[in-house]
Amino acid sequence: MKQQAKEKTGALQLSCFYVGSALCGIDINLIQEMNRQMEMTKVPQAPSYVLGIMNLRGRIVTIIDLGRKLGLAPSKTTETSRIIIVNSRDENIGLLVDRITDVVTSKWEDVEPTPSNIKGLKGKYFQGVLKSSRDLIAVLDVGEVLSDD
Repeated sequence: MKQQAKEKTGALQLSCFYVGSALCGIDINLIQEMNRQMEMTKVPQAPSYVLGIMNLRGRIVTIIDLGRKLGLAPSKTTETSRIIIVNSRDENIGLLVDRITDVVTSKWEDVEPTPSNIKGLKGKYFQGVLKSSRDLIAVLDVGEVLSDD
């Protein structure tokens, strides 16, 4: 069952990044590391959003194009691209993002429900939105993004 942001309380630190023009954030506690290594091996007959697998210091990591998974434009590999490594069900998953920005500190109580214009099929991948001083940050629900992988 999906845990809504409103059910959570207390301190929140989001590591923020861009997928295309969308500013997103992941709870910093879910991130294992951020990596710029982009060498990976393609996986035959994998879903289109699975870019491949990589060997990261002896661990096999499945790399997902987060843009494609969220229904946005596929991410392009550039100088600013990074892979955010998270752990899901004891498996290491890498999320390819266009660029990393900063860490935003707030409270879970400040996360508002996901707006109806992104509540469709892909809106299920978000726990809500956080208004920062400059931007709206879509809070990614990592468990939901990876649930059907």
